[in-house]
Amino acid sequence: MEIVQPKDLEESFGLTKRRHAEQCRQKRIFNARNRIIGGDAEAWDVQVCDQKIKDATEKARLETFAAEMRHNDKAICILEDRKRRDRKNLCKAIDDFRQSFQKPETRREFDLSDPLALKKDLPARQSDNDVRNTASGMQRFMGEDLNFHERKKFQQEQNREWSLQQQREWKKALADQKHAEDFYLKTRLQFDETAKHLQGLERATRNVMCAAVKEFNRSQAMESAERKSLEKKQEQEDNLAEISNLLHGDLLSENPQQAASSFGPHRVVPDRWKGMTQEQLEQIRLVQKQQVQEKLRLQEEEHQRDRAWDQQRVQSARDTLLFERQQRRLQRDLRRALDCSNLSLAGEQRSQKKYMKELCTNQLTEDYFTQFNTRSRLGG
Repeated sequence: MEIVQPKDLEESFGLTKRRHAEQCRQKRIFNARNRIIGGDAEAWDVQVCDQKIKDATEKARLETFAAEMRHNDKAICILEDRKRRDRKNLCKAIDDFRQSFQKPETRREFDLSDPLALKKDLPARQSDNDVRNTASGMQRFMGEDLNFHERKKFQQEQNREWSLQQQREWKKALADQKHAEDFYLKTRLQFDETAKHLQGLERATRNVMCAAVKEFNRSQAMESAERKSLEKKQEQEDNLAEISNLLHGDLLSENPQQAASSFGPHRVVPDRWKGMTQEQLEQIRLVQKQQVQEKLRLQEEEHQRDRAWDQQRVQSARDTLLFERQQRRLQRDLRRALDCSNLSLAGEQRSQKKYMKELCTNQLTEDYFTQFNTRSRLGG
């Protein structure tokens, strides 16, 4: 019987621990559901965090929409209550207005349906002077004079009053006529006196005005004659000064300095310029000749430059043609060398395939694949 030593126990415990660790490692590696080796755990955590943030954002957005919907529903309920209350107040105001200003007794056709019409009705005839006694009412007939005595007494009293009134009016008319005649005579005499006085004043005023007008016309004639003489004298002096200025001025003497402009020596005043001098014309012709010569020289240089460019272009085309021919020859040589190399490689490949067919004659079985991936360590 063998005695178990502490060293053996330690070795057995270590071996058991390593086997357990190996089994746990195989579970972590070969379990495709819980395996994290070979994957990006940080990226997965970021994706999970992003998904949680997205879910929280969506939840907050939905809660915001719900709160807005509740607010809108509350506002709609308040508006509906206000509209219902306004409609009720409007109906109440309409009823109050009808009860106050549109009562049944104020209608035009109320007398047709008045329940108290019989109590309010009057008798068909109250007297002869009743305004309701019309011809169609048949309440009063010709020859029926119920108020004859009163009417006759009233007519006599009325005739007496008319007579007295006519007498008073006649006396008053006579007095008014006499007063009007007296007033007319008095007014006529007063008008005559006034007209006579006004005629005397008008005659005196006319005499004074005639004298004043004559004096004014005399003074005006003298002033006009004196003014004309002064104007004539001034005109003669102006004419003499103008003639002198024209004779001694720059216009007739054709002074070239008068056309000089204040904006620079190269500019002139058009209304004073008399044309260019002979020296200026000679200078312009000399400059024109120099410009013609300069233009001919530039044209000659342009022709020479064009000929040089043509020669350079022809030489470049010739060099390009030679270079393309050389390139085609090189490409043809390279293609021939490549064809030869491909032929030799094809022969070697056929020989290799033939050798591999002769060498690899056995077939693979399931045992060949099951010997791999049996341990969690590399090289197992």
